[in-house]
Parts: sequence; structure tokens; C-alpha cells
Amino acid sequence: MKMESEVLRAPQDDAVARWRADFPLLRESVHGKPLVYLDNAATTHKPQAVIEAEAAFYRHDNSNVHRGVHALSQRATDRYEAAREKVRQFINAASVQEIVFVRGTTEAINLVAQSYARVRLGPDDNVVISAMEHHSNIVPWQMACAQTGAELRVVPINDAGELDLDMVERLIGPGTKLVAVTHLSNALGTIAPVKRIIEIAHAHHVPVLLDGAQAIAHLGVDVRALDADFYAFSGHKIYGPTGIGVLYGKAVLLEAMPPYQVGGDMIRSVTFGQTEYNELPYKFEAGTPNIAGAIALGEALDYVAALGLDAIAAHEHALLEYATAQAGAISGLKIVGTARDKASILSFTLDGVHPHDIGTILDHDGVAIRAGHHCAMPVMQRFGIAGTARASFALYNTRAEVDALVAALARVQEMFQR
Repeated sequence: MKMESEVLRAPQDDAVARWRADFPLLRESVHGKPLVYLDNAATTHKPQAVIEAEAAFYRHDNSNVHRGVHALSQRATDRYEAAREKVRQFINAASVQEIVFVRGTTEAINLVAQSYARVRLGPDDNVVISAMEHHSNIVPWQMACAQTGAELRVVPINDAGELDLDMVERLIGPGTKLVAVTHLSNALGTIAPVKRIIEIAHAHHVPVLLDGAQAIAHLGVDVRALDADFYAFSGHKIYGPTGIGVLYGKAVLLEAMPPYQVGGDMIRSVTFGQTEYNELPYKFEAGTPNIAGAIALGEALDYVAALGLDAIAAHEHALLEYATAQAGAISGLKIVGTARDKASILSFTLDGVHPHDIGTILDHDGVAIRAGHHCAMPVMQRFGIAGTARASFALYNTRAEVDALVAALARVQEMFQR
């Protein structure tokens, strides 16, 4: 876990209240109760600035990007490419050529699986992942291995939900063509030791893809400091719109990869005999992109940067520690995922109550959590459970909302003890 000194830098209640005021949906009621939104690992709400950025594009600049010579197209192109630069700055990529806009993390991982891994894999090769991956970082590699006869190797986790680094060393070998691991587990909250994993993999000349869907909103991501080869994340997990995401890839790797999809705008020239592909990053952006989504994502990154990721992380860490202590005092509640290095996620089971029943009853108190396997069924199998109830925190959550969660859980117990 983070050090005590970091917790002491958490913003005061009035600062968090100002942050909350930026999110109009937080003023909604559910079943006549004030909304307590603790499902941020599934998707985050959007600040007014992000909502306005997307609406403003359609009001004032709506046009297709690239190649247009009229004023609207030029304005749309400028804003779209400005958003790409904002992403570059946010993750400290070396060039905008390394920033590919996609629909989300899932598409980004599939792109790498099919465009990078599949063409390099054979029957004697393997891909290494971990036992705490989201399905989106399992199934694309299963498919690529099935297509090529390669082996999928899985790094185990311990009872706390931590990766076995010794097994990382053992599983990476001469036939390993890629390592793909989550930066922050959506089911457990574990922060993976990705810097060390990258060092181990690079010692064997093996590239690494990081699934940053959860990490991007909670941890400072510097792809050059990590030396990540690929990094994927979704806009809707970091206060941006749905349907927009990013694949970062080192330019030398992206240059060597064939396009994942083909069609308009990813070409330089076409004849019936031959097609010449566009330069990076456009050769991976076939068709009309989510222009408004990219612009609004850029606004979301501006918003997070203005608040400061250090301040956000300190607040969320203090909140997670408070929630962990409060939940730990509830009889019959078991926390699933107790890694020493953890963020934003509180997954748990409650004796005698199915997670879906917990989620349904809490909803009637206005408390929104996620219940089930969280698209991480192998994690649930590892712990011998069908699923968990999961509360996940964001910058706008408060201790009062944690108290509301705990009070609602007490009512769940009362109902099932009758």
C-alpha cells in the first residue's frame, strides 16, 4: 500500500465537494434516495466540461477530419489532432505517431493480438499473461494462440491476489513472443509490479503490453519511464466518453505491424493492383473515427491533470483504507484481494448472501455497486467463489458514501438473518 505520508496529502472535504459539483449526474436520485455511485471500475461519470466539449463539437465544428479543405473540416481536424497531443502528454509518449485512437481497451488489445502477435507466433511459441486478467486480456491471446498453435502461459497469483514474480521469470523463455498483463486488477485492486515485469521480459528481448483500463485514472502513467511497449486504456474509465480509447505503441513496433482493419483514411494510395498504407498512426485508424469522443477524452485528461493525479490518488487511497477498515468490521464479510500494493477496488463476499442479492438490495438504498465475476472468471475460480460484490472509488467519492454503503450492508444482513 502507499505510504502514510501520501495519505496526509489527501485533499480536504471542501476540495472534494468542489470536485463533486463538476459532475451533474451525481445530483440524481435513485429509488427516492441520493445516488451513491460506487461502480467506477465499470465506468466513471463525466464532468460538465467533458459533456460540453462533446456537445460543442457537434454544435460548432461537426465535420469529418483529414483531407477536407473547408473551414469546418480543418477545425475538426485541428481539434482531433490536438486531443491526440493531449494523450501523448498525459502518458509521456515520445511522439503522437505512437498514439492510436481506438474504441477502447478491448479493441486495442485485439489490435496487438492480431497485428503484432499472430503474425509472429508459431507452434513452438507462447504468450505470457497473468491469472488476474480481465477477459479482454485473456480471450484475444487465446484466439491468437489457437490460430497459430502457440501456447498461452499463465502467471499464478497468491491468496492476497499478488503476482508470483518468480513464475514470471520461469515462464518467459526463448519462445515467448509477448507478455500481456494488467496494470491494476479490476477484480482485486492489485497494482501489478509492471516495472519489474517489463525489466524481466526485456532481458529476454520480449515486448510487454499493459492493460491500463483501470490504472489510467488512478496511477500516474509514464510509458517511457515504464519502458512499456504497448499500453491500452479506455476513455470512459477516466471521466471521458464511451466508445473512445487509446493504444500506445512504440513507433518501431507499430511501423512493423500490418493494419488491423482496412478501408478509408488508413491508406496513402489505392489502385486495383496495389495499396500503399498511410503513415503512423493513421494506418491503424480505418474509417471515420469517433471525433467528438477523442475531443472529449482530451478534455477529460485536461480535467484530471488540472486536479492533479497525486491529489486524486491520495484521496482515493485514504478512502479505500477507510472503506477497508469499515468493511472489515462487518461480521461475515470477507474482502477478496488484499495485496500490499492496491488501489480503488473493494471486492467482498458476505456469508449466506449472493453478490447479486447484495447489489439489488443496495440499489434500493441508492447505492450502486457491481456484482458478479467482473469479466474475470479465472480470478473467481482461483478463490473458489462464483463472484463478489465490488465497490470501486473515484475522485468524487466521500467517506459519507462509504458510511452509506456500510449502513446498506447492515440492512442486507438484517434481511437475510430473519
